[in-house]
Amino acid sequence: MARRSSGRRWIKRAIKRPGAFRAKAKRAGMSTSAYARKVRRKGSRASTRTKRQAALAVTLRKMRRRRRRR
Repeated sequence: MARRSSGRRWIKRAIKRPGAFRAKAKRAGMSTSAYARKVRRKGSRASTRTKRQAALAVTLRKMRRRRRRR
């Protein structure tokens, strides 16, 4: 059981700036998902940090979707 809880802690460590990506999306007038798609497109001029935040947002969204299906 201890292993399972420690396996989920990576999420807590991965989120360095809670709410920052959502705030960026809101300033851009987009949803978090739409903004993540825009940032991850080839040729995007977003910063490396923003691109990493977008990748994490997509990953967390996938995890949430999978969990809901169970």
